[in-house]
Amino acid sequence: MGLEKVALIGSGNWGSVIANIIGKNVQLHPGFDHEVKMWVFEEIINGQKLTDIINETHENTKYLPGFKLSSNLKAVPDLLEAAHDATVLVFVIPHQFVKGVCNQLKGRILPNAKAISLVKGVDVDETGLHPITQIISENLNISVSSLSGANIANEIAKENFSETTVGYHIREEGELFKHLLETPYFRVGIIEDVIGVELCGALKNVIAIAAGIIDGLKLGENAKAAVIRIGLLEMKKFAQTFYAGVKDETFFESCGIADVITSSYGGRNRRVAEAFVTTQKPFEQLEKELLAGQKLQGTLTAREINSVLRRKGLENE
Repeated sequence: MGLEKVALIGSGNWGSVIANIIGKNVQLHPGFDHEVKMWVFEEIINGQKLTDIINETHENTKYLPGFKLSSNLKAVPDLLEAAHDATVLVFVIPHQFVKGVCNQLKGRILPNAKAISLVKGVDVDETGLHPITQIISENLNISVSSLSGANIANEIAKENFSETTVGYHIREEGELFKHLLETPYFRVGIIEDVIGVELCGALKNVIAIAAGIIDGLKLGENAKAAVIRIGLLEMKKFAQTFYAGVKDETFFESCGIADVITSSYGGRNRRVAEAFVTTQKPFEQLEKELLAGQKLQGTLTAREINSVLRRKGLENE
């Protein structure tokens, strides 16, 4: 068996942090190729290509300024070049772009590849709700795990202690991703519940929007605690209503209660929702003004979740 070769599909704030962890870990552990390719959606920053900036300075000056990236990371603007020889694909892009990326990769990756999704969100169409791991798996015909947790990216970039959760279908793949991602400051727990971990990562952003609105209205900590408690129960009820096999214990992992808490006190969704109340500006405008090119996931997920509940006559639930 050859070396595992890792490619990152995405290079935003969270993607750059994870890429840096992976870049260092593949050099520490046997069994991995030391070069890690990172697909970058090309942008021009002060007259220079973002890929050139990353490769020359080892810093993503747009999405993770002030933090040096591992020198074995290679930023590439071509998606197929990044992925074509990879045995491990790490998806970390806004959820609305996953289908388009999969369409480009279909039939162009190694048959023995495996993937993990760090994507926060779900896809919804007239047929219902589709988890991102399911979309990736069905389009690329590969096994897909999921990762989610109380993971504010810049805190992890500073190497402050945090933990995360990997949901797996195949135990060996869960162990591999733990090996690839864990550091002394970034603890990785694994659980056999891909969909549960993934849905926690998507639904907690809706709770964070509610928490930000509570902050904007200055309703206090008791009200926010209530939103967190009720919100966690709603997440659990939603997930288990639509997906058999989602485990109760998943909601007590980092991807569950811990992520709901940290997202309700920090993170972009809470911050923008508070500004929505205090400035009366629409979410779309605040996203552009406050997030420096990052995408706001919670409002889109809330709209998509509501469309599913409305279509099934479950809004009162």
